Amino acid sequence: PDSRPCPKQQVPTGMTAPAARPTERTPALTGGGGDWPRLPIGIKHGVAGQAGQRIYVGLGSAGSALYTLNLAAAADGWRELAPFPGPVTDDAAAAMAGGRLYVFSGAGKARPGDAAPIVFTDVHAYDPASNAWRRLDTLTPVGLLGASARALDDDRIAIFGGYDKTLFDNYVRDLQAIDKGREPARWQALVDGYMGMEPKEYRWNARVLVYTISTNAWSDLGETPYPPTTGAALVEGDDGILLINGEIKPGLRTAQVSQASITDGEARWSVGAPLPALPGEDSQEGLAGAYAGFSNGALIVAGGVNFPGARGNAEAGRWYAHKGLAKTWRADVYARVDGAWKVA
Repeated sequence: PDSRPCPKQQVPTGMTAPAARPTERTPALTGGGGDWPRLPIGIKHGVAGQAGQRIYVGLGSAGSALYTLNLAAAADGWRELAPFPGPVTDDAAAAMAGGRLYVFSGAGKARPGDAAPIVFTDVHAYDPASNAWRRLDTLTPVGLLGASARALDDDRIAIFGGYDKTLFDNYVRDLQAIDKGREPARWQALVDGYMGMEPKEYRWNARVLVYTISTNAWSDLGETPYPPTTGAALVEGDDGILLINGEIKPGLRTAQVSQASITDGEARWSVGAPLPALPGEDSQEGLAGAYAGFSNGALIVAGGVNFPGARGNAEAGRWYAHKGLAKTWRADVYARVDGAWKVA
């Protein structure tokens, strides 16, 4: 695991889907307690967003499908919407702004017959009012595979992290060109070389990119002072935008919780208390693809994926940190109450 492309899109694993991102500023839900209707299909590596009482979930393993649920009438169930018009994409960055769902980048095969996937630079917008998608006349400045996105207001979307397109595309292309059965040593050498790099060598996006809808233009709010991540959970509260954990390279997570306060066209960064170690464990591996949101003033973090033991390997200088380790889907739930974390 995490050393070769996954079966569906041939995207190297170790990368996990950005979490759906409910926030403290999300409108109060009127759907009541209990379970909501099950999705028509299981979805991973997809996108999600909310506008008012409607949530939108799709793409990734759902292919071109996008679904909506009216939380004020949850018993009516999920409704399938207009299909995504571009190539099937995994791990795209997505955010709701001005009532529309914007989808950036991701990875997949540009054409069904292609041997290997690439990181896309396309941007699409879904308009619920017309139930229609539109490919926008812009390209992302860098690859944003696995990035986390959040609307700053109805006209601007900030995007954090993301894979380097050139490095990713070349690695997957070269890996697909090797017959592992005939040349196992050559195949393994390529994997070891790519997975054995230090975090900085992956050249993940360190700039806080901003897409302005009204001008169809890109800008940035400077660079994060910390290693850029993919698959970080993102929430917004009164104290700014929080990026919770994520990967700092394929297979290696961080337990860090970073905070960005955006004022006067600049992101000002600080670090909060990291996610705590679980009872009986000495350290916290960190999570990628976790879910996060606020409930009654408490920040909740749940789920996600990691490789127990990867952190220790990295600290010992073994940068193919997850080699031979089991990819573990976590059922743990954490709560931050009054600034202090606890395991729920």
